[in-house]
Amino acid sequence: PGRGGLDIFTGFFSRALTPALTYEGADVPAGAPPLLVTVAAAAWRTVVFAIAGISLALVFGLVLGFLGSTAWWEGDPGRGRRAVGPAVYATVRVVIALSRSVHELLWAVLFLAALGFNTFAAVIAISIPYGGTLAKIFSEMVDEAARDSARGLRAVGASPSIVFAFGLLPRALPDMIAYTFYRTECAVRSAAVLGFFGYRTLGYHVKASFDNLHYGEVWTYLYALFALVLLVDLTSSTVRRRFAAR
Repeated sequence: PGRGGLDIFTGFFSRALTPALTYEGADVPAGAPPLLVTVAAAAWRTVVFAIAGISLALVFGLVLGFLGSTAWWEGDPGRGRRAVGPAVYATVRVVIALSRSVHELLWAVLFLAALGFNTFAAVIAISIPYGGTLAKIFSEMVDEAARDSARGLRAVGASPSIVFAFGLLPRALPDMIAYTFYRTECAVRSAAVLGFFGYRTLGYHVKASFDNLHYGEVWTYLYALFALVLLVDLTSSTVRRRFAAR
């Protein structure tokens, strides 16, 4: 790297242990809230975007995960589900693959162009690829769940829907919940990165501070993002331990 690049590198990392607690610029508008208040507001908006996106993705993931598994039609004693099951399964798996193969930033570009600069475009941009990922993992968790309860229900004449709801889904549910928390952690990071498109999440302020060479402010916003990710990780660990204890 050139001299300028080394100066930026050194200047940035030299502030890692001394993040800013007040604005570093001299041109702060009158009446602007304190820096830590701005950080808290940006962190809150990041969480809201992430939760909204992952909530919608969870709906997509559950519906497509059900249709993208083989459990709802395999073992049907009649011909109804077995006749349409493979075609539905193949179609849904293609939809899942397409939705998760495009990064949320590319979805954001598309929906910003189609819907304009609004919150809904950002939430949809997160929910589509995350919904596809959740659907893929959920379907595989259900299909790979222990089948002893399912076989018992099938032996007494239960329908495939009952077998799925009471024999397979409860076995896969703890892992599904744990994985959803993991994807929520990822959604927090994605929501922050959407700030580079102009949404006032943590990423927006990281970019603005970096462009102005206010590296102490950058680290303040980054540490707020670290704290959010850590909070989600700790919550996920707590939920997993409670399910394991049961």
